[in-house]
Amino acid sequence: MVFRSVVAGYGGYLPERVVTNEELARRVDTTDEWIRQRTGIRARHIAADGEMTSDLAIAAARVALERAGMAASDVDLIVLATATPDETFPATAARVQAALGMTRGAAFDVQAVCSGFIYGLNVADNFIRVGQVKTALVIGAETFSRIIDWADRGTCVLFGDGAGAVVLRAEEASGDSTDRGILGCCIHSDGRHHDLLYVDGGPSSTMKVGNLRMVGREVFRHAVVNLAGVIDEILDQTGLTKNDIDWLVPHQANRRILDSTARKLGLSLDKVVITVDTHANTSAASIPLALNAAATQGKFREGDLLVLEAMGGGFTWGASVVRW
Repeated sequence: MVFRSVVAGYGGYLPERVVTNEELARRVDTTDEWIRQRTGIRARHIAADGEMTSDLAIAAARVALERAGMAASDVDLIVLATATPDETFPATAARVQAALGMTRGAAFDVQAVCSGFIYGLNVADNFIRVGQVKTALVIGAETFSRIIDWADRGTCVLFGDGAGAVVLRAEEASGDSTDRGILGCCIHSDGRHHDLLYVDGGPSSTMKVGNLRMVGREVFRHAVVNLAGVIDEILDQTGLTKNDIDWLVPHQANRRILDSTARKLGLSLDKVVITVDTHANTSAASIPLALNAAATQGKFREGDLLVLEAMGGGFTWGASVVRW
């Protein structure tokens, strides 16, 4: 019997506090016009004091479970993608597991920065495909505001906090591309590019949390090439073409990257889910938050073909094809 991972529920959570470009311009040497022109960002959500990554993840997970009509007791696996865990250990996913009241199965974190949600989907999908679990909760959650150097105008304007989640349920598949659910995933990394996007801290190196550092122009260049390549790869893997794509749900890093990817695919911007203007870059949370926003607005119809893609520090990158 062949199993497919079908999206049974989705959810998102954004902290209450909104920081506009105008507010940032009072703190660093920048302007609303400068930020919008280069990134497309107008505002971002910032976690409150004492509000942790697990809090955001729990809120998003509860919405996803409710929409799926499931209880935490129905979940066999939690995969939480984050680069900003509550603690060095245990996994933030274990905190989420306890808060939701899930007392069986397994819960663990994956760390692939902005590609984390794609990695998490891949891991959970493999568990379902081999029959090891029937229901998985995949979450992307970040509090990047805790690792930002707020005096660095080149990075502090780019990021925000948030969490998104999907519930995956195993369904018997016919084996062709008309099946609903995840049709394919592919992931990559190349550690040679560490110095282009990283955090200058960690428990085994500096014994401090550290701040995000980025060579923006080089990251942009690699992103355009890697994302175009991985989309071609996932379409070839699934036997689909660019003309089959109904929606592109990209990592929300920068509006210029989103526009460039759409052009390479020959896809109208009307078919690209864009939330970077109000969410900014929420790293591993950006794709599930974008999914939640579009689905809540009724944009997706059953049977629509979605391509999800991301690139993050490491470098890591990947893509997934999902039949809604």
